[in-house]
Amino acid sequence: MSLWLAILGMTVATFGQRASFLLLPPHIQLPALLRRALRYVPAAVLTAIWAPELLLQKGVLSIALGNERLLAGIVAIAIAWRFRVTFGTIIAGLVALHFFDWMF
Repeated sequence: MSLWLAILGMTVATFGQRASFLLLPPHIQLPALLRRALRYVPAAVLTAIWAPELLLQKGVLSIALGNERLLAGIVAIAIAWRFRVTFGTIIAGLVALHFFDWMF
């Protein structure tokens, strides 16, 4: 019973935090500092997802030529930066990952 109460409580808390920005009355404005900070949330979240996948091998920091994920990530980042095509970035990253995996 206490597990279900904890799950319900966390659900309400999470929903409340996320919905608060959408359900604010129109006359209430967010502070300028908070609005500027919210612009960086997507980049921070995406970095938190991909950085450990590229930089860690078996839980240990691995910045070496033997880290095929890191090399493939560098290729994908270069393609994304140069061409700005999402599907091309994904394909280039996957091809590079398989290539480096085959090489090492």
